[in-house]
Amino acid sequence: MDPTDYSQVPTPDKCYVDFCLVPVGTGSVSVAQEVAEVQRLLKASGLAHTMHSAGTTVEGSWDEVMKVIGQAHTVVHRTGAVRVQTSMRAGTRTDKVQTAEQKVKRVEEILAKDGS
Repeated sequence: MDPTDYSQVPTPDKCYVDFCLVPVGTGSVSVAQEVAEVQRLLKASGLAHTMHSAGTTVEGSWDEVMKVIGQAHTVVHRTGAVRVQTSMRAGTRTDKVQTAEQKVKRVEEILAKDGS
């Protein structure tokens, strides 16, 4: 493979993305209905995901995760939002496979050892 042929660079096999999708221009300060619609989509996708108070973490291949976030934009647009803004933080590893749940558990183990 030619190292300067960037069209052949693959996307990561596994990733996690924490994203916060915000519908704009709905006339309401509540986003609960839109969040519920995104959660329905994520459940149907079969990807591992965890909702939290300020967004959702979704796990899978880079392509699967980015596709479902794009689909989340579409389902929120279908609710009537004419604009959707999303902020994301993505993580990948090459040394091992690690789920978001395992990452949290590891920190909890450390805190349990020192009584925190």
